[in-house]
Amino acid sequence: MVGASPLPLRPDGFGQVLPTPPLLRDRRMTAADVLPPPPGSRFTATVTAVSAALRERMGQTWSPDCPVPLADLRYLTVSFRGFDADAHTGELVVHEDVAEAVVSVFRRLFEQGFPIEEMRLPTTADLEAAPTGDGNNTAAYVCRAARGQTRWSQHAYGRAVDVNPFHNPLVKRDLVLPELASAYTKRADVRPGMHVPGGEAVRAFADVGWEWGGAWRSSKDYMHFSQNGQ
Repeated sequence: MVGASPLPLRPDGFGQVLPTPPLLRDRRMTAADVLPPPPGSRFTATVTAVSAALRERMGQTWSPDCPVPLADLRYLTVSFRGFDADAHTGELVVHEDVAEAVVSVFRRLFEQGFPIEEMRLPTTADLEAAPTGDGNNTAAYVCRAARGQTRWSQHAYGRAVDVNPFHNPLVKRDLVLPELASAYTKRADVRPGMHVPGGEAVRAFADVGWEWGGAWRSSKDYMHFSQNGQ
C-alpha cells in the first residue's frame, strides 16, 4: 500500500470517497518483492497444499466456519510482470478445482506483458487495517461475505480473483472501492493495468470460462473475475 492517511468513515463503514491524489491518477508502481523473482525471468508456477505454516500466515482470512475446508484449497505461486516490466513472483490461494485454470491465466498475462503491481497473500493485518483507500493487491481467497450482502463472496470459495483493484475499482452508486480510485472510474481513459472489454485479462479469464465483474449491470466490479460470474 502507498500509505495514505486513514480516510474519514461513511455511515456504512467504508472510507469516504475522496479525489484521487495526482500521484495515483496514472498509477505505475511495483511493490517490493515478497518472494524471489523467477529464475531467468521466465514464467514459473507452483501448486501445493496449504501447509501449517501457510495456514498460520492466513490468519483470520480462514476459519473452520468458512464454506471450504483447508484441504480443498491450494497455494499458488505465479510469475507476473510489474509496472517496472521486470518479472516478479506472486502468491494466491484458490480452490483446488480452479488452480490450473488460474495458473494458465497468469501465464498468459505474463507472456503478454500485462502489468500487475502486487500479488501477496492477504492476512489478518489486511483485514484489520484502517481504510486508507489506496490498496492495490491482486488476491483471491478471503473468507468474507459479498459486499453489502449476507451470502458468501466467491472469494470465500476460492473461485474469484481481484486483479489490480486500484486500477479497476468496484463502483456501486456513490461507493468506490478502493476509495481513492475515483480517477479510474473514467474507463474511456485507458491506462496500463486496467481491464476493458476485449482486454488481455478479460479475454484470458473468459477463455477458461470465467466472467468479469466489469460486465455487471447494477454495479461494476472492474477488478473482479469469478468462475460463476458472481
